[in-house]
Amino acid sequence: METYDSFIEQLKSVHKEAQRFPTKAQVELFVARFFDVLFCNHSCVAVQYIEAELSVALADLTFCLQPDTLSEFRSVNAVIAGLKQRLPKLYHDLLLDAEAIEKGDPAAVSREEVIRTYPGFLAISYYRLAHVLSNEGVVFIPRMITEIAHGKTGIDIHPGAQIGRSFFIDHGTGIVIGETTVIGDHVKLYQGVTLGALSVQKELSSTKRHPTIKDRVVIYAGATILGGETVIGEDSIIGGNTWITESIPEQSLVTHTSAVTVKQRTSYV
Repeated sequence: METYDSFIEQLKSVHKEAQRFPTKAQVELFVARFFDVLFCNHSCVAVQYIEAELSVALADLTFCLQPDTLSEFRSVNAVIAGLKQRLPKLYHDLLLDAEAIEKGDPAAVSREEVIRTYPGFLAISYYRLAHVLSNEGVVFIPRMITEIAHGKTGIDIHPGAQIGRSFFIDHGTGIVIGETTVIGDHVKLYQGVTLGALSVQKELSSTKRHPTIKDRVVIYAGATILGGETVIGEDSIIGGNTWITESIPEQSLVTHTSAVTVKQRTSYV
């Protein structure tokens, strides 16, 4: 039977190994500072200090890039240089997302309101940053970033998913976008949409398990689309609460029919 002393030694070993990874608080600090500089989310940065503040955010990321967070043959300096190179496109893509939400949601007052208050935009922002880092050979941290967004918004986007320009998440709570999902340009998703896998077998981890959504598709609340070979054609509308496991041609309208019965009440409680 294991003794208390041997258990303490076991915990020491676990903690020593855990020090090879950043904490959630460290990653959250980097992400918060990074988007503060980009979008003035919490405390606006004086113009003359923007470059300095961005350098501080990148220093936060450098601190997080501990031994087990980099793929083989990838260095910390290479990751930081790669992020700097990709930063203009990342920023431009996020502005397109904000613009898509502003134009597509009648309740949106301005792009600034979208950037500062919309959970869909927050989830997309965190995903796009995580996706860039994943493509730069960073492991573990991208998933932490998207899980932070998941906790804040209820929107679960795997950093490995491929998502095009002008992506619009409306409301968003309960959305799940799997690792091998491919989404085109100008796609709009409502709350409760699942883009998932038909099977969760571990041996399929290296295969395309999640659907492909082509350009200008709208998917309404509660729809579930499953399977790596499932393709939703361009300009299609997927109605709420539909269940799809086969490809849909372009310009399709898919709806779910359910019966609603209305009767006169005969008694009152």
